[in-house]
Amino acid sequence: MAWRSWTRGLLTAGAVCLLLPFGAGGCGTGAARGGGSPSASPVGKVLDDTDESGRHLREVGKDDAPEVGIEVAPDPAGGWKVRLRLRHFRLSPAGTAARPAAHRGLAYLFVDGHRVSRLRTPAHHLSLLPHGTHHVTARLYADDGTVWAVHGKPVENTADITASGAETEQPAPSASK
Repeated sequence: MAWRSWTRGLLTAGAVCLLLPFGAGGCGTGAARGGGSPSASPVGKVLDDTDESGRHLREVGKDDAPEVGIEVAPDPAGGWKVRLRLRHFRLSPAGTAARPAAHRGLAYLFVDGHRVSRLRTPAHHLSLLPHGTHHVTARLYADDGTVWAVHGKPVENTADITASGAETEQPAPSASK
């Protein structure tokens, strides 16, 4: 019996020595194992700074940052066609968990600093705008509501448009009888 427990102990020690290098990489966070507090976010660093709406910035390195471009054109049917050009970023579908994931999230569309839409697709139709020049901004957010940022500035892009003709006309009210 003494021989058996010695060999079992030797085999156990050998198995631990073989598995130890692999165990560290596959264990996950302390919270996932049921002990300790959760580790820092695996995606960027949440800053104390916020955007004008009070949402915290999520800082990522320039090489790893998502990018957004915006194109706005008059729609012959009225209003404006907005198209986002995304790089290193995918829009999350509705119902996505409120957890940050690298290169994922949603975009908010602002006109003259006022949020007009939350986008989960790269195309959007803007309703008629009043006569004048307007700033249309697309800003990228993580699924947890934090703002993607590089060097403390939100990842966003703005297009200036001037509404001057048919795109500003309001439909005539229908006559009621």
